[in-house]
Amino acid sequence: MELPQLCNIQALVKEIKGGMFSNIDYPNSFVSPSAYDTAWLAMIPDSEQPFSRPMFENCLNWVLNNQREDGSWGELDGHGNNTIESLPATLACIIVLKRWNSGNPHQIQNGLDYVRANVEKLVGDNNYEQRPRWFAIVFPAMLELASAVGLEIVFPHPIRGAVMDILYQRQQILDSEELAGKNHYPPLLAYLEALPPLYDAHQEQIAKHLSFDGSLFHSPSATARAYMATGNDKCLAYLQSLVQTCADHGVPPMYPIDEDLMKLCIVNQLQRLGLAEHFLQEIKDVLAQVYRNYKNEELSAKPINSETTQLYKDSLAFQLLRMHGYSVSPWTFCWFLNNQEILDEIEKNPECFSSVMLNVYRATDLTFAEEYELQEARSFARKSLEKTMTTGSGGPDDVTFTSFRKVIKHELDFPWLTRMEHLEYRMWIEEKDMNALWKGKASFHRLSRYYNDKLMQLAIHNYEFRQSVYKQELEELKRWSTDNNLCDMGFGREKTTYCYFASAAAIGVSLPYDSQVRLIFAKSAILITVADDFFDMEGSLNELKSLADAVKRWDGKGLSGHSKTIFGALDSLVSELAEKHLQQQGRDITNDLKDIWYETFASWLTEATWSKSGRTPSMEEYLETGMISIAAHTLVLTASCFLNPSLPNYKFRPAQYDTVTKLLMLVPRLLNDIQSYQKEIADGKQNSVILYLRENPEADIEDSVAYVRELIAAKEKELLEHALMDGFSDLPRPCKQLHLFCMKAFQMFFHSSNRYDSNTEMIDDIQKAFYIPLKLQTPKPLIKVMLNQLPLPLHHHSRSKNDYRSVANCFNINGKRSLAAPRVRWPVSRNFGYKNNIVMGVPPNIRFSFF
Repeated sequence: MELPQLCNIQALVKEIKGGMFSNIDYPNSFVSPSAYDTAWLAMIPDSEQPFSRPMFENCLNWVLNNQREDGSWGELDGHGNNTIESLPATLACIIVLKRWNSGNPHQIQNGLDYVRANVEKLVGDNNYEQRPRWFAIVFPAMLELASAVGLEIVFPHPIRGAVMDILYQRQQILDSEELAGKNHYPPLLAYLEALPPLYDAHQEQIAKHLSFDGSLFHSPSATARAYMATGNDKCLAYLQSLVQTCADHGVPPMYPIDEDLMKLCIVNQLQRLGLAEHFLQEIKDVLAQVYRNYKNEELSAKPINSETTQLYKDSLAFQLLRMHGYSVSPWTFCWFLNNQEILDEIEKNPECFSSVMLNVYRATDLTFAEEYELQEARSFARKSLEKTMTTGSGGPDDVTFTSFRKVIKHELDFPWLTRMEHLEYRMWIEEKDMNALWKGKASFHRLSRYYNDKLMQLAIHNYEFRQSVYKQELEELKRWSTDNNLCDMGFGREKTTYCYFASAAAIGVSLPYDSQVRLIFAKSAILITVADDFFDMEGSLNELKSLADAVKRWDGKGLSGHSKTIFGALDSLVSELAEKHLQQQGRDITNDLKDIWYETFASWLTEATWSKSGRTPSMEEYLETGMISIAAHTLVLTASCFLNPSLPNYKFRPAQYDTVTKLLMLVPRLLNDIQSYQKEIADGKQNSVILYLRENPEADIEDSVAYVRELIAAKEKELLEHALMDGFSDLPRPCKQLHLFCMKAFQMFFHSSNRYDSNTEMIDDIQKAFYIPLKLQTPKPLIKVMLNQLPLPLHHHSRSKNDYRSVANCFNINGKRSLAAPRVRWPVSRNFGYKNNIVMGVPPNIRFSFF
């Protein structure tokens, strides 16, 4: 092993444990701050010096010090690319700098240049159908407010149509939606800061929709605007609490943040990046706490205005808890199926719920037998996601949505049981939205840049190190296959690389770097492939009987040719494994290994005898033999002897096979039968598809295939439950997990076609798994500025009394507290050439310059 690379990984793990998990009870530290919301808090004037300083100066300081080198503020995706959210965020930040005459003048100009240069890239001219609703509400409002403070936005002619389309889209939204209607989520009132000044929202209406904590839909920006419009004490208390908790690091897009949701997201990130092996105890502790909290919660109706976050949390909790063996009811998240109002809302606005429905769909991957509510939830989620894909607005953050649509398509096209974990880790590392957590009122909540960069760094090192280990092991396996004369038999399939790919990509990810189980599994798979082909296509009946008898006696005398080669390789493998097991665990398993291999060879002989004699077995007789001949149990039970804790000795005996083992023997056999029945009909052989057709004359071949598929689906659910949950057997959990991963390997090979027999279908996956480097981009740095180089906000002595109006205008208009015409007078800025007092929320007629 490459020790320096391993040392780097261990150092990063130690650093993350000391940093991330020491703050696990402080959820705000994990969410990337929202430049847009922080800027809105910085707009609130101080109550004592309203025209010289903001109420929350640390919010202004955060804006001053968090502009990136390209001039932007706002969210970055997981690879450091700007998202569409950066456009309104950058406008909000330069507006607040202009408002307080703060910072370096170049900051404002750089921000303007960024917006002008990137509108076309991030918005485009032909993506009307794909612009998020939130963007159509917020972006025009920031353009208008920028114009109101004297910032001219000059757009090039090629994107004139795009900008006008956005304005038209906003008008359609405002004309068709109610302020606090339930037909759209979030409702318009959640975007209070971005609503036109004449949009009727009175103090009473705002107060009616305040949460118990004084916030407006837990949105800092909307609550800031509500406070400036009404002076509500509860809003102020919420904002003060928010700033006291968060503002030195910027405020989050939602506050407060659900602590359990944040913990679940961290665990989910670790698992999807392939890092769970390094944080087993931390994950165990987090899930135990979340489970206790769920058990203590009383069932209650889910409020309509928080269904997205709640449903996301509940479905994620179900998925993670069930995967780790906790007993959780499907109704933990299937409650939404009994709420017609929520169902209608999702059906009307699938794009708003796309990330939530994707999470629901993923949760239903873990469906057990007779869990009909999960099947209903899966069907509903799939239809919603398919509708999202066809309408062309499948994602909340990138205006082209290609990334999010790619993730949805991957989930819909490839069932979880068919996907290899190692390649799933790669896909998530390369996914630009891998730092996305859950959907907010605008873009995603994202993992903070610091923690995201640390996890990405570790994930990259971890994946590349595993690639190097896998390449070395594959070369070792090829040498073993050559030394035992198994790679050039002159007949059948040479599948050394395929066997190791299944072992490493599906099974090996749950094992330590230095585990010997991968090679043991792969060597057994190679030998099974060669021997099965010999019995199936090459050997005469006498040769097959002699070989099977030799295995029974464990004596290769009298064998020759291919039979001698196969027995020699088998004898060598069994001797190697028995010696290792004796040295490591002090127990001789030689006879156990010989017995299970003879059972396998005897089943191949039985099938060969049927084929060569023309005998047709019954379905029961066929499955009794076929479950053994597929040799899945031979692979798993042999490898399980080298796990920690290892397979109990008595579980090697056929009469003592565990239920999960018997299910593993059945499902791969049926999967293989579905993909091989056409060839076997031509060869005059039998399998379950053919036998069902024979025993049911009224059925046609499609009926037979459907019957076998239904049987597979039912048995998969049973196997999944036995593999994940305790109480069914005394098999150690690592052994049960190995059963599950082995089934996934067979699913990968035989779910949609016979990929195992193809010489081309697996090439791309193998190249990605072992050889092709990760494809990543470099994050964008912040502008490097020193605090003492920045002008401070202007103080009141620098202005004349005539430049100001009372801050009371923020809250009282003609004796009424209404948003119908709220005015916040901002001081004239001599430095920046304001010609008139600026009316907050009532911008002058906007003029867009095009060229």
